[in-house]
Amino acid sequence: MFTAHRLTGIAASAALALTLSGCTGSPETDPTTEPTPTPAESESPTESAEPTPAPVELTDTIATDLAVPWGLAFLPDGSALVTERDRQRVLHLTPDGDQWDTRRVATIDGVGDSQEGGLLGIAVSPTFADDQQVFLYLTSRTDNRVLRGEFVRGRLRNLEPVLTSIPRADYHDGGRIAFGPDGFLYVATGDAGEPELAQETQSLAGKILRINTDGEPAPGNPTADSPVWSLGHRNIQGLAWDDDDQLWASEFGQDNFDELNKIESGGNYGWPLLEGRAADNATAEGSEGFVDPVATWTTDEASPSGLAWADGSLWLGALRGTRLWQVTIDPRGGARTTPHFVGEYGRLRTVVTTPEGNLWVTTSNRDGRGDPAPDDDQIMQVAPGTGQSTSEDASPTPTPEDASPTPEDASPTSGGGPTPDNDRPTGSTP
Repeated sequence: MFTAHRLTGIAASAALALTLSGCTGSPETDPTTEPTPTPAESESPTESAEPTPAPVELTDTIATDLAVPWGLAFLPDGSALVTERDRQRVLHLTPDGDQWDTRRVATIDGVGDSQEGGLLGIAVSPTFADDQQVFLYLTSRTDNRVLRGEFVRGRLRNLEPVLTSIPRADYHDGGRIAFGPDGFLYVATGDAGEPELAQETQSLAGKILRINTDGEPAPGNPTADSPVWSLGHRNIQGLAWDDDDQLWASEFGQDNFDELNKIESGGNYGWPLLEGRAADNATAEGSEGFVDPVATWTTDEASPSGLAWADGSLWLGALRGTRLWQVTIDPRGGARTTPHFVGEYGRLRTVVTTPEGNLWVTTSNRDGRGDPAPDDDQIMQVAPGTGQSTSEDASPTPTPEDASPTPEDASPTSGGGPTPDNDRPTGSTP
């Protein structure tokens, strides 16, 4: 059962130590600001004389020399907080003329060893101007947990747990957190390598949780006194809301299909009984009541992490797929998917919409499964353009009425144990 902690200072402070470092006179990294050339996009014939949409292009490099930047959230003044998964640091990025100043504001002790866990998601309170609250998701030595603290005068302080007992493992730790338009905190968790937990309503694993800022279940959840908003998930690392306040989630599959899901309150997304759409599975018997994904990819094409909404599309960072996916939802509920920057910048993890409507995209080439460039890892700024860019690789995902199986991917498995999601390197698994 979950444990929500009401903050009492003494008991909570013993749960995790926090080492704080004040701002220094010079940034810890040396961000560059010269625009990076945009990779050439493929051409495809058009069916009408409509103007060509503005290209999706990389316009700036915000920060370099990071160690697996995982969580990213903007403050009301336009600056941003970033977590580094493996260094357990929280960084504050502030604009300084044409550059961005990057300074460490906290180092978190007590993070447990884990292949995919560590210091993961970060979220800023929607009432930050009044309460200065910031939330973190991290992997401790015993569980995954959500912490609440205050960011005041350049320091992150008074961190205390509000939600604990989320199952942890080397793989499938989830970790994305975000405040929804309703003001509640949504928490994405993985199945912790035990697939059956995703269907157990009393477990916090393999779920999307919806909680108050004190960690208690939010009012209006499908089951009173439970934080569970949806279940049947394998490992979610992306959450985003569209202009209609609809929640979307990106999810790692196991062997065949990664997923983009439209999240419904109380929805059951099928894992481990199903992977991908019901029709994609050898037998769909007993699949009634499960929610099909809106879009799927082979695991080579995606291994999806961060998710954002901008310019009328969803934008999804692909780790093993080494690309940025653009997903446009049509009125019938189908999806058109277009890849950008394929293989140009390596593994792409977090995608966040800036206050100006651009995208910040982080690389994840220093997570042990990439091929880092000298300046990795980086935070890059991408202009999403004015619409769907043309590409030979753009492809529609069938609507529910005409869905057909996606070609299977022969990704390696690990003899019945959890498959690592952050890459699934060909020919080997940890």
